[in-house]
Amino acid sequence: MSLTRIDAAMELFRRDFNCAQAVAVAFADVFPGGAEEAVRLACGFGGGLGRAQETCGAVAGGVLVLGARHGRGLDDPKSRTEETYACVRCLLSSFVGHHGSCRCRDLLDGCDINTEVGQLAYRAAGYRAGRCEEFIREVVAAVEAMEVG
Repeated sequence: MSLTRIDAAMELFRRDFNCAQAVAVAFADVFPGGAEEAVRLACGFGGGLGRAQETCGAVAGGVLVLGARHGRGLDDPKSRTEETYACVRCLLSSFVGHHGSCRCRDLLDGCDINTEVGQLAYRAAGYRAGRCEEFIREVVAAVEAMEVG
């Protein structure tokens, strides 16, 4: 039985990898180096970009996948950039429409995951298994729905 993209994402996230890595590995097939490349490239995007709590890591992972799948290569026409930007805007619009923001700190109700107190509050609130898993599932599904051909 093959894993769905969402299953693959959840499996990695539950192994203590970050949200961006979970989304990226779900689309390992779009990265020339497969899962290893996807996980490495997405590493710095977790926690809202290096735990800066800016853009949600799941969303950032989705943007990384969209770039890998649709992005403009060295020999591609500039129109590929515009097509990729349109996909990214669609992802952002959908996510913000559901959650009111795509900023990690807002999505975690201001919980500062850079402090010990914030880490405790994050765990006590069940955000990892609750909200963060929800965000990953949603982004994987949205990006999957954008698959072409």
